[in-house]
Amino acid sequence: MQEQYIDTPEQLEQFCDSIRESEWLALDTEFIREKSYYPKLCLLQVCNGKTAACVDPLRLNELDPLIGIILDPAIVKVFHAGSQDLEIFCIQWKKVPAPLFDTQLAATLLGLGEQLGYANLVQKLLGIELDKGHTRTDWSRRPLQEGQLRYALDDVIFLGEIYTDLTSRLKKMGREDWLQGEFDQLANPDTYRMNPASAWKKIKGRQRLQGVQLAVLQSLAAWRENLAVESDRPRRWIVKDEILVDMARRTPKNIVDLSRSRGLDPAVVKHHGEKLLSLIGEARALPRRSWPQDQPPPVRLDANQEALTDLLMCSLRLLAEENQVSPAVLASRSTIEQLVAGERDMELLHGWRRMLAGERLLEVLAGRLMPRLREGRLLLSQAPVSGK
Repeated sequence: MQEQYIDTPEQLEQFCDSIRESEWLALDTEFIREKSYYPKLCLLQVCNGKTAACVDPLRLNELDPLIGIILDPAIVKVFHAGSQDLEIFCIQWKKVPAPLFDTQLAATLLGLGEQLGYANLVQKLLGIELDKGHTRTDWSRRPLQEGQLRYALDDVIFLGEIYTDLTSRLKKMGREDWLQGEFDQLANPDTYRMNPASAWKKIKGRQRLQGVQLAVLQSLAAWRENLAVESDRPRRWIVKDEILVDMARRTPKNIVDLSRSRGLDPAVVKHHGEKLLSLIGEARALPRRSWPQDQPPPVRLDANQEALTDLLMCSLRLLAEENQVSPAVLASRSTIEQLVAGERDMELLHGWRRMLAGERLLEVLAGRLMPRLREGRLLLSQAPVSGK
């Protein structure tokens, strides 16, 4: 494997020439965002199985020649848990590389583990222990040390080997197309565009709120999100989550009351106090039908439906064991309860989960399949025909 550190336009041009005809590219990024709203790209790692490179965007004025290759639709882009990496492409170049392959999703489908980390997957498939000592590195500092470059290169060198292994396994199991829907979602730029009106859903502690309090939180979180974007500052630097939750719970009605919010910076009260009070007042005046809901209303099942849920949970475990995946990857009990109650717009009934379990659970629900005991083992089999 040829390894390079690229920080001049000439090196970048030569590297681009060497990878232009690649069938796939393993990609990873190193970035920081502790002091900003947007991630700051500090390193871009690329490998095609023959050459691996750390490309330094802090030393290069532009990466356009390389980005053009990465965006080439004839080349598969390989990531591991790639959503954060893909967000950077969407922010900086307004496009997301496609087609793509995510090894973490593939490992889950193959029953290798749920949300398996890259180092653990390398160890499981290749028997190689990776150095984890640079996970908290400040990647903006230069010069980069030899150990940092080794760590960064390893993130893409073994990714290609894993990609080859996983695609071979998927093909043997007839599952090579099962993840396409999830890959398409990862490649959709809309996935990475934050809607301020939805920012409240990511706030820790929101579960303690209800009713109009959630409407207040939604309004406050949207204000904070917009201000963070405009100033390119972390959300927590403006107002911390727990303070937003406290304001939504107490709904202060004047500046004095607002200033009593524990931990709220007096500067925020001074510069934004009137705006915050206005937002709180407007949210409190919203009709009940406009209040957001953090979770769908709990499903109320009768005794028969509860028993049917137990039957489907048993069937789910059998299907998970048969396909060597965790039942939790397929569906939760609350999802099964919704299925019993008549809901059909759910992850279980889309993509590979439908093929693996959803279709057969619908068969159980319709009475055409059922768990039956054979020689001491439960198996899903055709239900007996009525009258026979």
